Amino acid sequence: MPAYNAEKTVRKTYNDLPKDLISEVILVDDASADKTVEIAKEIGITVYTHQQNKGYGGNQKTCYDEALRRDPDVVIMVHPDYQYDAKLVGVMCEPIVNGRADIMLGSRIQTRNQVRAGGMPLWKYFANRFLTLVENLAMGLNLSEYHTGFRAFSSGVLKTIPYHKFSNDFVFDQQILISALSYGYNISEIPVPCKYFKEASSINFKRSSKYGLATLWTVFGYLLHSTGIVKFKIFK
Repeated sequence: MPAYNAEKTVRKTYNDLPKDLISEVILVDDASADKTVEIAKEIGITVYTHQQNKGYGGNQKTCYDEALRRDPDVVIMVHPDYQYDAKLVGVMCEPIVNGRADIMLGSRIQTRNQVRAGGMPLWKYFANRFLTLVENLAMGLNLSEYHTGFRAFSSGVLKTIPYHKFSNDFVFDQQILISALSYGYNISEIPVPCKYFKEASSINFKRSSKYGLATLWTVFGYLLHSTGIVKFKIFK
């Protein structure tokens, strides 16, 4: 769980996790100003803290570092903001355990009406659709979205891709997927209900615009790399 000011939702997220399938729950707190750490420790989560805010990507790097120390089979990222249905962790893991996928994404995008009913802002929905279309065309895939924060990885993926070279900002999410594709890993997805509410984390329009541009640059860099014009260290 990459956490930042999640005191109001971390307990609910944890309660929904299928404990019989999980070896350990790790939360990395990115210098929150609230009681996220205290609540997480109270309910039995293993907690690591950043003394200074390292950003969303920097938080994930610590999450994966600590998870890999346990030599896991599968590592699942769940945002502790109660936006995604954490009860579906087992469904996310099953294709990886059975060798049908290396990475699983919990897709929020099935129909426009479903997404809007969950509360996703209209501008965010259309930005998601545009970026996903561009990424599908560039990657040769047909995923319904690349921008979900609910993800499962085989440990082999995280041990191979150079995620420490990725950005500490939100574009980390796209760099890790596109890098994994450059290494030949298989990405699949399942539909996951998602809800937007006041306490759920969501970046504003300005940060989203920066994220969108950084995503397009990552895709462009991948195309340059794959054609041999320019080589980037984050791709194979």
